[in-house]
Amino acid sequence: MTENSDHSDHSENPDHPEHSARHGYSEKDVQREVTELEGKSATAARLFDIRRIIGGLFVIYGVIVTIVGLTDDDAAIDKAEGVNINLWTGLGMLLLGLFFLAWLKLRPTAPPPPDVDAGAAPGGKPTE
Repeated sequence: MTENSDHSDHSENPDHPEHSARHGYSEKDVQREVTELEGKSATAARLFDIRRIIGGLFVIYGVIVTIVGLTDDDAAIDKAEGVNINLWTGLGMLLLGLFFLAWLKLRPTAPPPPDVDAGAAPGGKPTE
């Protein structure tokens, strides 16, 4: 091979140092950007945990239906064969929503892994 074709092969390889320098970023820059994006993704996952959404909706609707059940007149209760169905359904929804929120509080999603420096030993002390 000629020297010129050898140079072009290295510059096309994304792992080669000349490729990174040509595009204006270093491996350290890329690693830092990946770490930042992983942290943002983990934060978004904890914020939009499905248990929070389901629990919140059940609590809101449970409160509404419970209030309707407390204010039902005799005609609505007679229509349900003597059972205050809105009250019992609202209480059930409220309990289910509280269960989801308690589950979220007691078993939160795993936090993102701690940042590990390239020059640090597993004990957290810099290597010599």
